[in-house]
Amino acid sequence: MDEVRSAPSFGTELKDAFRPVNAWVSNGVVWLDEIQQFYRERGAIEKEYSSRLYALARRYFEKKAKRSSNLSVGDSPSLTPGSLESASLTTWTTQLSTVEARAAEHDRFSSELLLQVVEPMKSIAARYEELRKSHAEYAGKLERERDLSYGDLRKQKGRYDGACQEVENRRKRTESSFDHGKSKAHNAYQQQIMEMHNVKNTYIIGINVTNKQKERYYHEYVPDLLDSLQDLSETRVGQLNSLWSHATSLESSTLSRSQDHLQHLGSAVPRNDPRLDSQMFIQHNLTQWVEPSDMVFEPSPVWLDDSAMATNDNAKIFLRNVLGRSKGQLRELKQDVDKKRKEVETAQRIRRDIKEGKDKRDEVEIVRAMFSLQETLHEAERRRLTADVEVATITAAVGDVSLGAQNHNFKPQTFKIPTNCDLCCERIWGLSAKGFDCRDCGYTCHSKCEMKVPAECPGEQSKDEKKKLKAERQAASNAALPSTNGASYPENTPELSALSRSNTMTSLSSGYAASANRSVSGLPLKPPIDEPSTDKGASPPAASKPTTTRRNRIIAPPPTHYISEVPAELNGASSTSDLQGPRGKMIYQYQATGKGEVTVEEGQEVAIVEPDGEGIRTIEFRKTVADPNQDGSGWLMVRTSTSTTGLVPTSYLEMLPASSPELERPTSTYSSSSASLAGSSLGTGKKKGPAVAPKRGAKKLKYVEAMYDYEARSDAEWSMVEGERFVLVSKDAGDGWAGVEKGGVRKSVPANYIQEV
Repeated sequence: MDEVRSAPSFGTELKDAFRPVNAWVSNGVVWLDEIQQFYRERGAIEKEYSSRLYALARRYFEKKAKRSSNLSVGDSPSLTPGSLESASLTTWTTQLSTVEARAAEHDRFSSELLLQVVEPMKSIAARYEELRKSHAEYAGKLERERDLSYGDLRKQKGRYDGACQEVENRRKRTESSFDHGKSKAHNAYQQQIMEMHNVKNTYIIGINVTNKQKERYYHEYVPDLLDSLQDLSETRVGQLNSLWSHATSLESSTLSRSQDHLQHLGSAVPRNDPRLDSQMFIQHNLTQWVEPSDMVFEPSPVWLDDSAMATNDNAKIFLRNVLGRSKGQLRELKQDVDKKRKEVETAQRIRRDIKEGKDKRDEVEIVRAMFSLQETLHEAERRRLTADVEVATITAAVGDVSLGAQNHNFKPQTFKIPTNCDLCCERIWGLSAKGFDCRDCGYTCHSKCEMKVPAECPGEQSKDEKKKLKAERQAASNAALPSTNGASYPENTPELSALSRSNTMTSLSSGYAASANRSVSGLPLKPPIDEPSTDKGASPPAASKPTTTRRNRIIAPPPTHYISEVPAELNGASSTSDLQGPRGKMIYQYQATGKGEVTVEEGQEVAIVEPDGEGIRTIEFRKTVADPNQDGSGWLMVRTSTSTTGLVPTSYLEMLPASSPELERPTSTYSSSSASLAGSSLGTGKKKGPAVAPKRGAKKLKYVEAMYDYEARSDAEWSMVEGERFVLVSKDAGDGWAGVEKGGVRKSVPANYIQEV
């Protein structure tokens, strides 16, 4: 047998050849089962002596001839070996020849052979098969990681193509838009170009990252795995040599008549250098390997572009933020990589000690642990490599733009109240952390806007300074946005001030609620029309008072002096003018159901004899409503126009203001939409009243009011509109939900969407 000229290396010479190497190693491991089966059968046949032993040797000569090729050079060699056999097969041939010469053995040798050769070889075969499977599983993970990296790059390419297509669509819209909308379309076109540049930069960075990961895969990860498989195969051959030598010694002690043959076999086995098999396999499987080409920038088919990174001012903001983040992570990532590399080296040293017999631990478990550590090391190296490439790519394109940057100290934030993004001025939605908040200056933004925020943090600010900065940022963002639909507004147009969330349920559900966040109508607002007035002391409706210069679509509430009294003939002989003191109007019909109650028709006016609690709450537009939560009873003592006194539910009654002279109702000066006529266009059919609270003396109820709209996602939840009220059944028990009741039905709502009233 030829001596090994140099130590062969699968990883250095075979490159990306895991599949043939794995198949070759698998053949060697399966071959161990055949060898131990051979010894087992030989132990049984020893008793049948010469003829059976000779037949056995012949049978395994035939098997060896069939498997000679795949055991020597693998299943698909690039060079046919001809009659050449590997060193192990040559030794195996000597072994079978010795068996042929030893036709007579003793029964004692048969027992010793089974106990000292067959069972250890079975255990070795099972252990090496586990080791080989571990290598195969790890190779599969490496391949999936490589394919995942390629897939991520394809997704980035798709996003870039989509962004380019959107730019082209915006450009066409700009060309086809009319004069009044051209400004808005042009601004949208410019915004889309900036977004396309950011997506492009991300795509280019992804290309560089993928190329680096590919280089690691083909020049480090796979070669290391191949070297490990080579070491496994050579170790297996070494173990096989040990068992063969032991079997040879057993035969030497029991068969003195075959001493000459055993000496020949004993001298042949040590010459079976494990590296000879590897050398022969390399020689017959060596091919010209070509490394896959690097990834390059591919221009979008719908956007004329080149491979240069976008470096305008808006792109530099994005690149500066990416550069600052990557530079901040590099040091920590390098320390993490060094730590994990030391852990992998420790596991490799333990494995070497196990092979040398210095450590008694299970090699299979150590190999599994080593591959797990290598997997975490590769992940850490990928993160560090990504940060390195990002820093190098951005620095090469625009220089170190992070120098002198005053980065915001952002932290993920869950906004429990409606909050606008300081960059795009849009609402930040979501129950979980959907945005970021600067710990120092209070800057808020979407998660998608984080990398677009300029690095201009003024540093730690007080609470008042944060509020002032918030107002300035919102004003600057609003000023930067184009006018809606390109509409212009007359100068000095009076408008209502923005309403806060202190609006009551009645004002929000009556159809006249004013929202400061509604979009401005495409039509210009008309100046208010002067109202005729017969009372010099009467104040004009709240809708006609000019306040701020913000031009939001506001729906005017109905002036109180437009509410007419119900004719006396509808309520009995007495006139409503006979009702003295606080008065109210029934907004639902109520039918008495118990003692002490009174039946009242919808729209009928009544006098308040005993209010529900100490006072009556005043809401927007000088309109009052009885508060069902004043004392917890939910009932009022009233007197009708027929002088009938009794109890009615507080929620069925709307308080009336003091009487004022009737005036002709002017046209709304703020909206001609159907929403402003919601209160006056109701049908004449009877409305169903809300759930009635228990009478006095019952358990005191607590009411809650919806702060935001909510759509139920299951039958166990209530849908809500802003301002809607419910009876509180159970507070938040820590799961984020509260139990409420409406119409006698109990369901759940989000606890942070309601407030007690």
